[in-house]
Amino acid sequence: MARKRMSWILGSVVVVGVALAMGACSSPGGSSTPSSGESDVISPTDTATDTPTDSATTLPSAPAVTNPAASSNMDGIDATGGFGDSPDVTVPAPWAIDSTQTKILVQGDGMTVSQLGWVQVNYYGVNARTGDMFQESYSSGSPVSFALNGVVPGFQKGLAGQKVGTRLIVAMPGADGYDAAGGNSDAGIQVGDTLVFVIDILRTQYTQPTGTPVTPTDTSLPTVSGDVTAPTISIPQNATPPTSLVVQPLITGPDPTLTVQSSDSIVVDYAEYVWSTGTMIRQTYGFSPLNGALSDTLPGWQQALVGQPMGSRLLLVLPPNLAYPQGYSKFGIPSGATMVYVIDILYTYGS
Repeated sequence: MARKRMSWILGSVVVVGVALAMGACSSPGGSSTPSSGESDVISPTDTATDTPTDSATTLPSAPAVTNPAASSNMDGIDATGGFGDSPDVTVPAPWAIDSTQTKILVQGDGMTVSQLGWVQVNYYGVNARTGDMFQESYSSGSPVSFALNGVVPGFQKGLAGQKVGTRLIVAMPGADGYDAAGGNSDAGIQVGDTLVFVIDILRTQYTQPTGTPVTPTDTSLPTVSGDVTAPTISIPQNATPPTSLVVQPLITGPDPTLTVQSSDSIVVDYAEYVWSTGTMIRQTYGFSPLNGALSDTLPGWQQALVGQPMGSRLLLVLPPNLAYPQGYSKFGIPSGATMVYVIDILYTYGS
């Protein structure tokens, strides 16, 4: 199933990254040239005159935009269709809501979406002022992935704490949508517009490695110990480092169909050590996971991670030619160093 990252319509800062990219929707409106049957400002039958008039000419003014009174509930907002199907959405436009609210249509029982985690969804967005759909992902068959800290606040509020397999409606006022950006003219979204989204949550990021533990049989390899959220690596003393890539699974993720592809981006926790000294160089544990294209990582990572299930923990040993052949003086890595890693694959998504 094709996947892509979230675009401007969700206010993503990543691209996904978060973001998270989806194709822009067509701008509303048409040609300014009068069509057949329409009269111009001056019709061909009018006769021009230079005769002055005593009264001033008043230009027509634009009609006033009336914002609907904000509702405190989602009564009247509904959607039909099963999980995964493009919904038929009911919005009594013009309509508005006073705060971001959700309505569960199908309750899932999968993993819980974390406040700052990544998520993959299908969605259908309606502008509640007009009742018009402005963007959706169902027709393309391409769900979108994004991080909740990279989208508009209404998405974060609506999805955090929900479970995979859930279909829900999220209604958000302009303050949690695009007011801060001055609206979004390309999508026909004005300041103050309430947005209504039907969302199917397809999967989400692991917060730590999850799956089946694997016990290494090669006792000459480095060992990983400590709490699962704060692992440490011990290098065997006086051991000769291997000269080829070593990929040792320590935990195998639960779903063999969700594996890293060579064209994917990844969200991982990792710690990096130099074999010869046993020194830790960098780590993300206790901080924020690394997010980026697999193709931008070390050659050893690119070889080792392809085909590994999401949720896995790996021990990697990279010979110099697959790590830093010339060293990396900024981090104190000498030329010819063998590098050791523990890596947790928390999420993977296509471009």
